[in-house]
Amino acid sequence: MATRTRKKPVQRIPPTVGTRPLGRIPVADVFPIVDDGTRPSKSVVGEEFDITATVYREGHDAVNANVVLTDPAGATTVLPMTCINPGLDHWSVTVSAPTTGLWTYRVEGWSDPYGTWHHDATIKVAADVDTEVMLEEGARVLERALAAVERTPEQAAVLQDAIGKLRDTAHSPGNRLGAGVSAAVEQELAARPLREFVSPSFDYPWLVERERALYGAWYEFFPRSEGCWFNEETGLWHSGTFATAAERLPAVAEMGFDVIYLTPIHPIGRVNRKGPNNTLIVDEHDPGSPYAIGAAEGGHDAIHPELGTFDDFDAFVARARELGLEVALDIALQCAPDHPWVIEHPEWFTTRNDGTIAYAENPPKKYQDIYPLNFDNDPKGIYAEVRRVIQVWLDHGIRIFRVDNPHTKPVEFWEWLIGDVALDYPETIWLAEAFTRPAMMHGLGKVGFQQSYTYYAWRNEKWDLESYCQELARDSAHYMRPSFWPTTHDILTPYMTNGGPAAWKLRAALAATLVPTYGIYAGYELMESEPRPGAQEQIDNEKYQFKNRHWEDYEQYGSKSGQSIGWWLAMINRIRREHPSLHWLRNLRFHNAENSSVMVFSKRRVLPDGRDDTIIVVANLDPHHNQSTWFHLNMPELGLHWDDSFPAHDLVTGATWHWSQHNWSWLGPQNEPVHIVQVGRY
Repeated sequence: MATRTRKKPVQRIPPTVGTRPLGRIPVADVFPIVDDGTRPSKSVVGEEFDITATVYREGHDAVNANVVLTDPAGATTVLPMTCINPGLDHWSVTVSAPTTGLWTYRVEGWSDPYGTWHHDATIKVAADVDTEVMLEEGARVLERALAAVERTPEQAAVLQDAIGKLRDTAHSPGNRLGAGVSAAVEQELAARPLREFVSPSFDYPWLVERERALYGAWYEFFPRSEGCWFNEETGLWHSGTFATAAERLPAVAEMGFDVIYLTPIHPIGRVNRKGPNNTLIVDEHDPGSPYAIGAAEGGHDAIHPELGTFDDFDAFVARARELGLEVALDIALQCAPDHPWVIEHPEWFTTRNDGTIAYAENPPKKYQDIYPLNFDNDPKGIYAEVRRVIQVWLDHGIRIFRVDNPHTKPVEFWEWLIGDVALDYPETIWLAEAFTRPAMMHGLGKVGFQQSYTYYAWRNEKWDLESYCQELARDSAHYMRPSFWPTTHDILTPYMTNGGPAAWKLRAALAATLVPTYGIYAGYELMESEPRPGAQEQIDNEKYQFKNRHWEDYEQYGSKSGQSIGWWLAMINRIRREHPSLHWLRNLRFHNAENSSVMVFSKRRVLPDGRDDTIIVVANLDPHHNQSTWFHLNMPELGLHWDDSFPAHDLVTGATWHWSQHNWSWLGPQNEPVHIVQVGRY
């Protein structure tokens, strides 16, 4: 007896949770979006970027797409998209926003009856296939367009005239078809199309912020060093004050910087205070590290008495504002052992088995003068107290915060804090000092940090710089904005130690032109390059002692001893201000140079008045030797045809050359390590 095999029941795949129906005209791969659209993409006012998507359909009928922008007040703008690779269904449109606030955008795919008819009728009428049928179908499509979309009498007349001519048998089929596919009809239907089966994507959030969130030149100094002096009779240092630090502001402003960044200004702990060069051998008069915050005089909401009072601080902020400078304040959420929080809230810290509070460590580094907060012990209490502290500085005019080591605090805390501050102070900018793993750096950008420190200081080879900058300008630019610093008070790389003046000029120029935001640590003008043995930081680090640089011995744009490159920084910043193309990140394009020691890149921006601002940078990355090379420009990236030529005016030397697609350059330490070229137009 034969056995019968029982068929297994068909298993149906359940719909994916959290998705919307695909839609009649599918829309996929929308970019940019952050965390599947749960967090906003970012731009600043006027910054252009591309929204892209894949839009497709079955069969051969025409498909089309557009983007719908919704401003914070709810008003919408519809922008047509362009298929940038016909046959592969990839669509794109360039957008920007004129105002700050939380916008949204969505992509809509739709069936295009006119496009379908246009394609088919052009072929069939030429071949005399179904000619009358096709011409009548064209008239009916235009009638549907009239009925479906509101138009002015003048706009409607364009379609009405075409309908009449399509049906006018007194004229040849070719003339009748010409009326239906005329430029006037195409323009009218491009502006007010007949759309069927409209299929929208999700509405994705888009945060538009003020320009300083993307573009700015920062200058860092320790307020206590600006105006400090050594008493030869007593052998003691006397701290600078806000008043003496303010005397340095005109020079910073004249060099063209936008932001003056202050390291912590709070009382410094006395318990386990560090001595010069991070030693535990401490004299009672050593000032300690300003990152060991808190003492009997107060904590994060207080000012070190030697710097002055809150009135003095307010005067400093006001003077900076007069000079066109914004003040950025360092926020380091850590405590000296004698911080008031340690006494009042010991539960906010980690207690070890022996009953002591754990100090900060990053083995083999030890920070005995710092206790890190433990956010898991009392998150509600810590969140509230930090928010109160931030409000103190908001009340004193601070709208930029440089955050020390944010990657050692919970990411969800930063998302809450930045979001809560933004409710009342949306103009506030947060810079993450997060030299850490990429996932954490990206995560901090996604939850609200407007800017981030980067690995720029250690990227010196051409292949490494190009790869890294392409990632920053393309893959993550919609949520993480890089800030390039050649050195900091904690970082002095071997490249800077051994490179001589060419290295210091080059790294500042690259930082200032590769990305819109860069920073300089005081003393960069003097090329302070002696490292502490065994560490990539300066000897006699200013973090642990006073440092009087005797600025009075130097001229503003040069030096009496020939050892200042302040004039170079002033020139770089002037070029940046005069060329809006350098204010953006996503317009960075690299070009081919045959010499692996020479890097070539460009930035282009078409201004609202129609002017074209294009900059080309040619840089010799070798600070020790002259380098020459042929380099080859991607002319369309410069807004030119492949066979065009142009005057190339070097903004560094003042020379002008005649460049085309293929050019030769020679650069070296003996002249200048970089050309910053303005592209002229014949």
